Amino acid sequence: MQDVLYVEVAVQAGALLHPLRIEVLKKLAEPRSCPELAKELGETSQKIYYHVKILESAGLIEKVDERRVRGIMEGLYRARAKSYWLSSSLVGKVGGASRARDQMSLGFVLSLAEEIQSDVARLGERTGEGEAAPSLGLSLQIELDDAEERARFLTELQETLQGLAKKYAAKGSTAGQEFQVSLVCYPRLERRTE
Repeated sequence: MQDVLYVEVAVQAGALLHPLRIEVLKKLAEPRSCPELAKELGETSQKIYYHVKILESAGLIEKVDERRVRGIMEGLYRARAKSYWLSSSLVGKVGGASRARDQMSLGFVLSLAEEIQSDVARLGERTGEGEAAPSLGLSLQIELDDAEERARFLTELQETLQGLAKKYAAKGSTAGQEFQVSLVCYPRLERRTE
């Protein structure tokens, strides 16, 4: 089972975005049959089988085994990934695909977040089970009082990152591995708990 399956096809997204199918996916970390899922979810086997077949045909789950139960062959299904991420390209951007150019705009931050999501999801798809991707995450909270202090912070941050970029810039050789470094700064809001 891979860590991440990046959903970029509308058919897959449509199959995924159904409350019962989401519940089925949550139960399929380990192989289960439709009757087992039906019992756990309080549904009929026929209803679960219908939704399992939709998930399977969309490539979101896979049949991993079969067994004979009281003379009938019963399929065992498992989720293809631990996480499913929806690509923002499924909806697109209102007004076209032009990327916001102003680094201090919310549009630029959203474009950067979409780029990071896509890169991380693809990395997760290529990383085998039990294999670690060479990555690093950093999150911190700061407090800036006014626009003047925000401008000073941005200037100092840019100077620091430019110094690091000069020191560790891609050398054009094939010996080392290139890494993407992205940084966003946005006002902290209370997180939804629903």
